Amino acid sequence: MHRIAVISDTHNLLRPEVLEIAGSCESILHAGDISSPEILDRLREIREVSVVRGNNDRGSWAQEIPDHLNINLFGCRIYMAHIKRKIPADHGADLVISGHSHRYSCVQDGDTIYLNPGSCGPRRFNQDITMAILTIGEEKKAQESGTRISIERIDIPHEVSNI
Repeated sequence: MHRIAVISDTHNLLRPEVLEIAGSCESILHAGDISSPEILDRLREIREVSVVRGNNDRGSWAQEIPDHLNINLFGCRIYMAHIKRKIPADHGADLVISGHSHRYSCVQDGDTIYLNPGSCGPRRFNQDITMAILTIGEEKKAQESGTRISIERIDIPHEVSNI
């Protein structure tokens, strides 16, 4: 089995919990809004990172980051784009990952799972701070069990102010 950290909307903040969880995985998928090259560099220090550019990823450092990715990871076809509405209907993926809304969502539609890991960066309003762990099973075992992809929602604690 392969464990992959799925994050989005870090907005220039890497929480220690996110780094610890991501470091326990084989690779990291980041669905955009990184906001600075230092965040991407720090993630690359701990694991291989596949990343798409978000609407807040501006400047020369972000020019090389693609708007979307179509990758095959451990036999799982994955399509990533920051904004869900920019995902083409004919993506052909087993798993579609987006960010932008800062709200966790995981929905199966036919043979495709649509995942938004939420935001693990600065907290907005009263939204949860979340990420996801993608587990991809071996193809042979999946044929026997019928399950190859599983998604685990991870809630990151946030400080509550008494002010």
